[in-house]
Amino acid sequence: MDDCPDDTSYPFQAGRAGPEVRGDVWFGYDPDGAGGLELDFESRVEAMFGASTRAFLLDLAREAGLERGRLAVRDRGAVPWVLRARFEALARRALDRSDLLLAPEVWGPFPVPRRERPRRSRLYLPGNEPKYMHNAALHHPDGVILDLEDSVAPAAKAEARSLVRHALHSVDWKDCERMVRINQGALGEADLRSLAGSPVDLVLLPKVEGPEEVAAAEALLQEAFPEREVLLMPILETARGVLHAEEIAAASPRCVALTLGLEDLTADLGVVKTREGRETLWARSRVVFAARAFGLQAIDSVYGDVEDEEGLRASCRESRALGFEGKGCVHPRQIRVVHEEFAPSPQEVERALRIQEAFEAARARGEAVVSLGSRMIDPPVVKRALQTVQAAREAGLLPPGAGRREGGQA
Repeated sequence: MDDCPDDTSYPFQAGRAGPEVRGDVWFGYDPDGAGGLELDFESRVEAMFGASTRAFLLDLAREAGLERGRLAVRDRGAVPWVLRARFEALARRALDRSDLLLAPEVWGPFPVPRRERPRRSRLYLPGNEPKYMHNAALHHPDGVILDLEDSVAPAAKAEARSLVRHALHSVDWKDCERMVRINQGALGEADLRSLAGSPVDLVLLPKVEGPEEVAAAEALLQEAFPEREVLLMPILETARGVLHAEEIAAASPRCVALTLGLEDLTADLGVVKTREGRETLWARSRVVFAARAFGLQAIDSVYGDVEDEEGLRASCRESRALGFEGKGCVHPRQIRVVHEEFAPSPQEVERALRIQEAFEAARARGEAVVSLGSRMIDPPVVKRALQTVQAAREAGLLPPGAGRREGGQA
């Protein structure tokens, strides 16, 4: 099968082809033609799905309004939502219609965004690579980030918007929080407008340096999602952003977490990013304090060395000790380690359950003082124990019903 024709053969193109590409498709379109739409179709899965894919593409062409010309297709096993997204990007270019939207396949009904939920792990997925999206939820990250920023080349950003929009609707993300990292400035505004009406739960704002950027994003979200409270997670990646962490944390009620981008931050500081991370200790601590002060979660940056499991474990332990509640992941194999290290230890869970039991017994007796054996337990210790029990439950470390308080959860 040809990888794809010469670039000059078709003035309008979308998608990807080549020997290493899988689960994707390449389209080429030339509006010149004798009449009607001529389809030049080749598929890696011709024997199984060739006829149905041809019919599907002709339906898409009618839906988009491409009624004549030559349409070349090099299919590398793309599923319907990928075909739909790539074709939408092609039709937008060919018809010069940035507002053209093809109806997505909808899994639904979609859960509403939740402020209070575990965010131990968030898995970054390049927004222009559908092959990474299909099975991402099988690795059980707390959230998936469909990335429109650093992982997408400038020339591919408009096309990635179509892929991300259709993926949000059409992929079964199971219990994962659906996150999208947008771009800065005008590109970010276009990203948000392209997501209008999609089941996104949370938007990550890169390189935020002041509260006005958060307020601008909030205004766009109110316009694009009048009936859905899409949440925000600002990313602090510059010295100026870290210095304004408090104002950024307080900038919008949609903010649920603060996080850092340490690669960009160390570049901005003019220092070398080390495994020990002493060069960013102050910045990370500041982010934790700002997040806690305004009731937000503090989420640490990614650990970039996918092969270094022990280094990742050490980084997670330090993050948790500083007050972070989660960490970014650049590969699925990191998720298990992150979840293990951010979960309370068996000893912590056992002690927390004992404190909760003592607290419940004191409350039942109408006593304000909690004691465990001969020791008095201060209210902050009780609060921390209840949080530990809740974290253990969310991590699946407790049997059903264990550690539940009367009238609700711990």
